[in-house]
Amino acid sequence: MSLKESVLNVSYRFKTLSKQQTDRHTDTQTHTQTHRHRHTDRQTDIHTQTHTQTHTQTDTHTDRQTHRQTHRQTGRQTDRQTDRQTDRQTDRQTDRQTDRQTDRQTDRQTDRQTDRQTDRQTDRQTDRQTDRQTDRQTDRQTDRQTD
Repeated sequence: MSLKESVLNVSYRFKTLSKQQTDRHTDTQTHTQTHRHRHTDRQTDIHTQTHTQTHTQTDTHTDRQTHRQTHRQTGRQTDRQTDRQTDRQTDRQTDRQTDRQTDRQTDRQTDRQTDRQTDRQTDRQTDRQTDRQTDRQTDRQTDRQTD
């Protein structure tokens, strides 16, 4: 698996977990708000029944429509804000992980290159010394044989 695939996989898993946590939190909040709204709606209905002269059916319908619309808008705003926060967190986490992986990989490559270069240089020096020594010995032997 390549570095990019690995990072994308981690990013996807993190987003999925964050989204699940956010969904659970939103569900809990929605449930609590729904319970409150039901209670408020019941109280409003009782009030409407006892004061029919002051509240007409049109007023009640308008109030409920306004209430529903406000509830929807609040829900949308909360969802957008939660999504933005989750996305920012995920992006930060992914960026950190990517940076760490890239740094590690770059360090490893640099170390390998340095080791190779050092090995080559050492090998060259050793080869030169060996060649010189062999040349000297050959020269000595040749000189001895000529004498």
